[in-house]
Amino acid sequence: MNNLFKNRVFGCAIIKSVNSNYNADFSHQPRTLPDGTVYATDKALKYTIRNYMDKNWPQEKIFYFKSLNEDMQPRDLDQNYVRHFGEFPKSDKKDESKARKVILENLLSCLDVRLFGGTFASKNANLSIHGVVQPTHGVNRFVESIIYSEQIASPFRNSNDKSSDSMQTTLGTQFKLKEGHYVHHFSVNPGNLSDITEFVDCDGVTVEDIHKLKEALRCGATFYDSASKVGTENEALLWVELKEGSKLVLPSLVELVNVNAEREIDFERVRILLQKENVKNEILRIELYYNIGITKVINLPEGTVELELN
Repeated sequence: MNNLFKNRVFGCAIIKSVNSNYNADFSHQPRTLPDGTVYATDKALKYTIRNYMDKNWPQEKIFYFKSLNEDMQPRDLDQNYVRHFGEFPKSDKKDESKARKVILENLLSCLDVRLFGGTFASKNANLSIHGVVQPTHGVNRFVESIIYSEQIASPFRNSNDKSSDSMQTTLGTQFKLKEGHYVHHFSVNPGNLSDITEFVDCDGVTVEDIHKLKEALRCGATFYDSASKVGTENEALLWVELKEGSKLVLPSLVELVNVNAEREIDFERVRILLQKENVKNEILRIELYYNIGITKVINLPEGTVELELN
């Protein structure tokens, strides 16, 4: 296939969250590290990407995404497979690998599986697919991590007649982060699929797949506009694409990006890294997507092409 994407990529997606809760823990508070630094899991970023792809490209199958059955219950893994591909292939006792290959090929027809991989643990097959795209947890790189709470009232009373407040409407609490700028590092390595694509009719990720990934990385968080995530939006995307065949490995960019008190995104340490001679010679292109004229960025690496976020 001549439209395969073959280059490796490193970069970071920056998510801004103001008076919002980008990724809550099970107590509904923004997640924090032991030192109090606010962070978000890689799953939070991948959810916004999958949601964006599911809503904007309905022709694409997005497999690892919540859906409901006729009883309005979340489908299990096998039910989701049947929903997308019909009944599982019959197992051939003489060649049991045939059914597994059919299931694998079906899974790789899904955009999110080609990009992120996934584990398929079913009685019909047990497969583990190493994803091409590997994002990390996002860490708030703003100088503050201030979390506050506010009480909210429900329009309905407590239905528990034994409760002393059963004649009053119920109260709840919601938690917000005053301001955060989460930096998620990510890598793209098309070679991650090479050890399984030889068994099925799938050569890997295409240039079109990567274009859709980049768009979802630029727009997914803003697009997912739920009540708790109002104020959470995509702020910037740094895309460092290496030359074809390059073996260069870059460290995580999370700790190399800072957002100062003036809300300027400072790429100084990224610039120092990328301007090293042994690194510079391996880079094909550097792109930075952001809201030009609104978002402030400083100390960009030499040769960075600045592009609008949307």
